Amino acid sequence: MMSTANGGQPAIEVRALTKVYASGVEAVKGLSFDVAPGEVFGLLGPNGAGKSTTIGMLTTTVSPTSGTARVAGSDVADDPIGVRAASAVVFQDPVVDRTLTGQRNLEIHARLWGVARSDIGARISQLAVRFGLTDLLDRAVESYSGGQRRRLEIARSLLSNPRVLFLDEPTVGLDPRIRHELLDVIGALRAGGDMTIVLTTHYLDEAERLCDRVAIVHEGRIVALDRPQALLEALGPEIVELRVHGPGEPLLSFLRERAVIGDGAFVLGSTLTLPLRGTPAHELQAVVAEFGAAVVATTTRPPSLDDVYLNLTGARLAVAA
Repeated sequence: MMSTANGGQPAIEVRALTKVYASGVEAVKGLSFDVAPGEVFGLLGPNGAGKSTTIGMLTTTVSPTSGTARVAGSDVADDPIGVRAASAVVFQDPVVDRTLTGQRNLEIHARLWGVARSDIGARISQLAVRFGLTDLLDRAVESYSGGQRRRLEIARSLLSNPRVLFLDEPTVGLDPRIRHELLDVIGALRAGGDMTIVLTTHYLDEAERLCDRVAIVHEGRIVALDRPQALLEALGPEIVELRVHGPGEPLLSFLRERAVIGDGAFVLGSTLTLPLRGTPAHELQAVVAEFGAAVVATTTRPPSLDDVYLNLTGARLAVAA
């Protein structure tokens, strides 16, 4: 069994999970990971990486081709009802009925999920206060802003008191202000600590801010899995980014020959990203000058998850998305 973040029986267990569609596209290629109870686990990668397909298999809306997955102890293939009873999902696309009021949407969902009639009113009121929906519940959802609708969908998902919550690209399509407001809402869920959350995103700040651990997904495979801080620390505390005239590969090769850079250095076009691992910046710059490269710009900064992704895959996450 793979280790989890806080030990104990995993809330989610995934082993060699694969999905090949009828078209022959292999969207997910043997994923294996565990998620601990109460953990916020991120699947980070661009559109098309296989994140949503993975969520689909874990929520029983997509059938795995091979491999196994268990959610709250129930197998997604053998016991889909058990999985659905223990979990909830907020999909990328809105699923609430826009013609109904927020109140009616929540009431219908609560009844479908077997919430006792005597408890529905109180539970809706509690969630409305928690997510700032109290003044909106009597309005038709079609009058809601994108952020308000997202808050309603998250509140709706919590009516059944799920042990595991799946959030599939929860802030996609929102303007920056509303997106950051929603991140505060999701962050409050994280602070509760009782519910396991699986979040898919291609936004680096979401992964760093919300997740205990992140699995970086590229072309259907996990290429790295660790705490966000540990992934960053693998590149060292500081990075020098150089942009030169012409291709950067010859300079990168020269720096490696002179042993002033180690693993983790990479080049994209004319831009070199060089983690500093004990080499003073001035010494690195002296070797660059010795090579004779025409440096257009130099930046020294801490590493980002974009650097991690680019080092592992050769593509920037924002561009790939």
